[in-house]
Amino acid sequence: MAIPLKKEQTTEAPAPARISETVPALTPRALVVGILCVAVTCVVTCFAELVVKNIQIGFLQLPPVVVGMLTLLLGVQGILGKFSKNLKLRTHELFTIYVMMLMAAMISSRGLLQKLIPLLIVPNYYATPENNWRGLFFSHIPKWAVPFDPTGDPKQNVALRFYEALRFGEPLPWQMWILPLTMWGIFVALMFGAFLCLAVILRRQWVDNEKLSFPLVQLPLEMIKGETVGMRGQIQEGFMRNPLTWLGFAVPAFVFGLNGLHQWYPNFPEIPTAIPLNPYFTARPWNGLDYTAIYVSFAAIGFFYLLPTDLLFSLWFFYFINIFQTVTAINLSYEPEVMPMYGVKQFIGYQIIGCYFVLVGYMMYTARPHLKRVWRAAIGGRKGQAMANDGDELLSYRSAFWGLFACLLLSSAWMSLLGMSYWLALFELSILLFVIALVMARSTSESGMLMTETSFRPIDLYRMVGDVRNLSPANNTGLAFLDAVWMRDQRGLILTGFLDAMKAADGVKVRRKSLLAVFGVGIGVALLVSGFMHVYLPYKFGAVQLYSYVYQMNPVWAFNDSATSINRSRPPLPFYASLNFMIGIIVTVGITIARTRFVWFPLHPLGYALCGTWTMTVFWFACFAAWFLKIIILRYGGMKLFAKARPFFLGMVLGEFTMAIFWTIPSIFYRTPTPSFPWP
Repeated sequence: MAIPLKKEQTTEAPAPARISETVPALTPRALVVGILCVAVTCVVTCFAELVVKNIQIGFLQLPPVVVGMLTLLLGVQGILGKFSKNLKLRTHELFTIYVMMLMAAMISSRGLLQKLIPLLIVPNYYATPENNWRGLFFSHIPKWAVPFDPTGDPKQNVALRFYEALRFGEPLPWQMWILPLTMWGIFVALMFGAFLCLAVILRRQWVDNEKLSFPLVQLPLEMIKGETVGMRGQIQEGFMRNPLTWLGFAVPAFVFGLNGLHQWYPNFPEIPTAIPLNPYFTARPWNGLDYTAIYVSFAAIGFFYLLPTDLLFSLWFFYFINIFQTVTAINLSYEPEVMPMYGVKQFIGYQIIGCYFVLVGYMMYTARPHLKRVWRAAIGGRKGQAMANDGDELLSYRSAFWGLFACLLLSSAWMSLLGMSYWLALFELSILLFVIALVMARSTSESGMLMTETSFRPIDLYRMVGDVRNLSPANNTGLAFLDAVWMRDQRGLILTGFLDAMKAADGVKVRRKSLLAVFGVGIGVALLVSGFMHVYLPYKFGAVQLYSYVYQMNPVWAFNDSATSINRSRPPLPFYASLNFMIGIIVTVGITIARTRFVWFPLHPLGYALCGTWTMTVFWFACFAAWFLKIIILRYGGMKLFAKARPFFLGMVLGEFTMAIFWTIPSIFYRTPTPSFPWP
């Protein structure tokens, strides 16, 4: 997080004057082209991730499918521009289409539908006499929440055909899906509303006051502004015409081009981009390590190049501290348990929980002037609203504040209709919104993380004060639904999409208020198109033949975890969990204080918060490589060389993401093999 080095930095900067030349985001042709691009994005993402399986192009916080589609769109309009400049989309129109595709990719992938749709059918298909899911869960699932009949038997036809495909001539049972999808749609709308209101409240503090860099916004902005006609008709050249951009593009294009040819013609050599390290560590205590690998992602290196060196150092340094703690524990003959539904060791997981709470507390502390302004706008009547100076925000602070809490309370009420205790639902959703999502959004806004993954769920925090075995079966059933959709896998978190879009709007002089319509259209079309695809594809191909993580892992893990609690087979939380929670608090407070006292202090608390996540398992090497390269560049070339090399590194991002789409398209149509990409 951006730890202030001077006391003055904690005060709120005055609201910046908006540039007079601002335009609305949504024009008629941007709307038409945007809807078409959203539909294509949804279809391509669903086919690629579920059917092709080897290329996951939608679940990153800047989805490769969005960059690929934007590249294609720029190419098409470049050709059209040869005939007439009037055919070329303006900067703000390209921005609108980018935002709509960003929403679509997140919703089509891990951000929502890949977790929601299978969840509604998996309890019926995977219920067996051995796991007794029928006895444990069915009576606690309302009929309106699922497409199967909870009073009936396991493996009903609606579930059987979902997993094993329709027989020839059988119709798809749409009528059984309409009610549950409508009811869950209400819950999704409330949660998205809460995320949007939270993003509005955070924007000024993070963008204007703390001036976070938002690395994931940089590439789309460079692409949009580098190959378009400006709002006055002038030609804007830059990034897309820079030779260094295409030199950077060529590096991943060569690697993944060669690897793709290897899949088609095995005689071609292959350059490995994923190297598992566990086979090299076979002796104790190293054989007790969790999965460890080197993933060579040029896109991640490109984004991480934009980060401060202290943050880069902290990210890979704390990842190795995580490994050191694990190896030390095993060497002392202690076999640490793992966090439920995560790979991180339990004692490290509870340190991370403590770290999260300090990070959130410090973010609130540094945002005191801004939060006071929001509070006064919410309760202060006309005078408070006038002082808020929020006329250029997407929503007024009053609307955002009360909208946030209304969505939170109504979402909790919806979960109580599902069977959960209202107060447990409120606790779960509050921790999600104000702790987990906040830190995840910070990890993308400040550290450019392509994945938002955490190491714990709200129920893991509850275990420090209560025994989950004493929760009712109805509560544990509700937890299974909640964990699978919102809690366990945070990739595709739409809060980061809202924040990135509002940050990028400043770069293209678009009125933030007009983004509300852009979000609404993008999300609405994506829900319709992707909702159709996520129901159609399993019935067409059979979910057992599709991507196993989506249909056989994530939802099954959630119900198995709840079954463990209902059966009282989960041991009580050991005493040292609370001790490690306190260690996490103390260490993070120490790092924070040291950063405020010593300019040279090299550690950043975000590195500690992310050390046990799948995100760092995938990207630790990219962090190290970017840190090493940036140190060399700054030492021998200074800031001038750093700025000059920026297009090269962003070009690597463009190259890797474009190659992902390049190999995806023929695979969708002809089922050709594809190379693996280093962001599993």
